[in-house]
Amino acid sequence: MAHFNAILGYSSPATAIAPTTHAREHLLHHRFCKAKPSSFKELRSSRSGVGAAAKPQVVKAVLNKDVEISDTKKVDGLRGKLDKVVLAYSGGLDTSVVVPWLRENYGCEVVCFTADLGQGASELEGLEEKAKASGASRLVVKDLKEEFIRDYLFPCLRAGAIYERKYLLGTAAARPIIAKAMVDLANEVGADAVSHGCTGKGNDQVRFELSFFALNPKLNVVAPWREWDITGREDAIEYAKKHNVPVPVTKKSIYSRDRNIWHLTHEGDYLEDPANEPKKDMYMVTADPEDAPNQPEYVEVGFELGIPVSVNGKRLSPGNLVAELNEIGGRHGIGRVDTVENRIVGLKCRGVNETPGGTILFTAARDLESLTLDRETLQLKDSLALKYAELVYAGKWFDPLRESLDAFMEKVSATTTGSVTLKLYKGNASVTGRMSPYSLYRKDIASFEDGEVYNHADAVGFIRLYGLPLRIRAMMEQGI
Repeated sequence: MAHFNAILGYSSPATAIAPTTHAREHLLHHRFCKAKPSSFKELRSSRSGVGAAAKPQVVKAVLNKDVEISDTKKVDGLRGKLDKVVLAYSGGLDTSVVVPWLRENYGCEVVCFTADLGQGASELEGLEEKAKASGASRLVVKDLKEEFIRDYLFPCLRAGAIYERKYLLGTAAARPIIAKAMVDLANEVGADAVSHGCTGKGNDQVRFELSFFALNPKLNVVAPWREWDITGREDAIEYAKKHNVPVPVTKKSIYSRDRNIWHLTHEGDYLEDPANEPKKDMYMVTADPEDAPNQPEYVEVGFELGIPVSVNGKRLSPGNLVAELNEIGGRHGIGRVDTVENRIVGLKCRGVNETPGGTILFTAARDLESLTLDRETLQLKDSLALKYAELVYAGKWFDPLRESLDAFMEKVSATTTGSVTLKLYKGNASVTGRMSPYSLYRKDIASFEDGEVYNHADAVGFIRLYGLPLRIRAMMEQGI
């Protein structure tokens, strides 16, 4: 639960803390004179009224549950008291200003956490110094690239999970692994809360918090963008300057980007008008197809049980395999997708994704299944893939339904072993060949020549029975 309904203060269930008279007057002034009406719940009136000469009121704050606050102790933060908070930290504008805001408003120690998901060394460089300069006590960085690909993205690939026909879930699948690592760290350092810098309009707030709820419902969740008076990026920049927080953006920055080993997504400013064509200088991972090599390149991807294991005959770890295909696909302009999608909260948003390796893998995996799965199984798998993608997109990675669907996908992919060859040329990845020891395709049966298994004459009876409903309807309509 992210929104703290405290007006004067908060105490943990174990310790009751109340505001001093000075703090109460200051906060009441902030409540009625500075804060936006929508930022807080209306102050509950009492019999004597605020400021009346009566015995002190008991004010309730809500984190996980209502907690009564006594009137005898000092408030450590403007909004309440937390002991230690683990913050999802990228070093960007949003999370940089969260650090001093948490300390100021909840009087807490802030432990920053960064997941290395392959976003690049430049995004990790100097991160510890920046976090500490913002007021954090420490920064914990964990390399999760292999786990991210192996345990999160490859299951999505095996399931054929694509959200709204285009999106390969690069950001959606990253949030649960980050949330899990944050919960593990919170347990390790004894934190009583976790926090993120997601806005109230986006998907990530839902993804993070549903994962927190599933993994440790006892943790409090702080979502500053839903609580503070900062209304946009320019306000955040001013707040950062005021608190001497180093941030890497200026008011001239236009794109909001999320990058990991699977993809790079671009949103914001110029792209917010869906009629605008993306600018050529926006792309960072893939070459412009017009400038890509004039000669095609062939690549072979090997699969075992629906999971990719090799590139051009060379077995690679999940992370290295994706990195290899990113490099190959990137130079041919593979994986550029311009999409308008429906966010979890109901808004539509426009974004442009670069997913070269992922595009190659999804193209290959779907084609290999054309050999190894029968019609009924393939149709059911495709229908369930839509639900799988919706669950991942909506932040329900740890939902039992997603796990149950994954069990089905694992079982149905038991024969999806083999290799697929693709031709990469000017932004296109087209399949040129596929092989599998479990192939249901039989050349001797598929041939136009007569054989022992399939007799052309057998089709007569089949067609008459298969078309019987159509024939009866036509007879009825024509009075036959």
